[in-house]
Amino acid sequence: MKTVKPKKFLGQHFLKDLQIAQDIADTVDACPGLPILEVGPGMGVMTQFLVRKERPLKVVEIDFESVAYLRENFPQLEENIIEDDFLKMHLEHTFDGQPFVLTGNYPYNISSQIFFKMLDYKDLIPCCTGMIQKEVAERIAAGPGSKTYGILSVLIQAWYSVEYLFTVHEHVFNPPPKVKSAVIRMTRNATTELGCDERLFRQIAKTTFNQRRKVLRNSIRPVLADADNKARLQGRSPRDHGAFLAADIFGRRPEQLSVAEFVELTNAVTEEIGGKS
Repeated sequence: MKTVKPKKFLGQHFLKDLQIAQDIADTVDACPGLPILEVGPGMGVMTQFLVRKERPLKVVEIDFESVAYLRENFPQLEENIIEDDFLKMHLEHTFDGQPFVLTGNYPYNISSQIFFKMLDYKDLIPCCTGMIQKEVAERIAAGPGSKTYGILSVLIQAWYSVEYLFTVHEHVFNPPPKVKSAVIRMTRNATTELGCDERLFRQIAKTTFNQRRKVLRNSIRPVLADADNKARLQGRSPRDHGAFLAADIFGRRPEQLSVAEFVELTNAVTEEIGGKS
C-alpha cells in the first residue's frame, strides 16, 4: 500500500527517524504493566515499537487513510484500531475501566485539548507521555515565576509530576513543522483531592491567566462578577469585595502563584462568595 500523505487540516507531521520513534515509545516503560492507548499513530512509526511491549495496545486514529494503512501493516492490531476522534471518546470504555498509559505523537493543533481531556480522566490515566510542540512542553513543565508558566502548568501540575525529556528538531518530520518539538512524561502525583472546589480552581486559573499582565485584584473580577450575578438571580444582594481584594495576594500576578497558592486562593474566593461557585 502507498504511504499516507500528511494532511495539513489534521495537523499531521509524520516522524521519519526510527531511533527517535523508539525513544518516544520507550517513555512508557516508566509505567510498566499498564495497557497503552496511542493517539494519532499515522503510519505506525511509534506503533511498531509499542507492539513489542507485550501488553495490551490500542490505537486511535481519525484519518481514514491512516486507518487503512494500519490495518494492512499491523494485522495483529485489527481489533484494536479505533477509527474515532480521541477528543470525543468515552475513555472509561477503552480498556473496560482499567487504568492505561496515554501516548502519541500528538497533533500540535489539539495537544492542549488532549491534556484537558486527560485531566478529566486523571483517575484512569496515571501516566501520559508523548511528543508535542516544544513551547507547549515548556509551558507544561514550567514553575512559578517563569514567563511560560500558565494555565496548563497549574492545572496539570496539580495532579501530575512533569518531566521534560528531550527536544526533537524539525528535520526528522515529513513535512517539517515550523517549530521544534519536545517529548514529555506526566505521572500522577500523590494528590487525591485538591482540598478546594475543583471547578472553581480551574475557572480561577483560566480567568487570571487569560489576563496574565494584570494583578489578581483586576484579573479575578470576572469570577466574582459571576458569583454576584448568581446571587442576584437567587434574590440575594451581591457583596462589596473591596476589603477582600485588599489582601496582599491580590497585588501579585498569576504566574507568581504556586499550585498550592491557587488552592488557597480558590478557598478564599469560595468563602468570599458564600460557598457557592
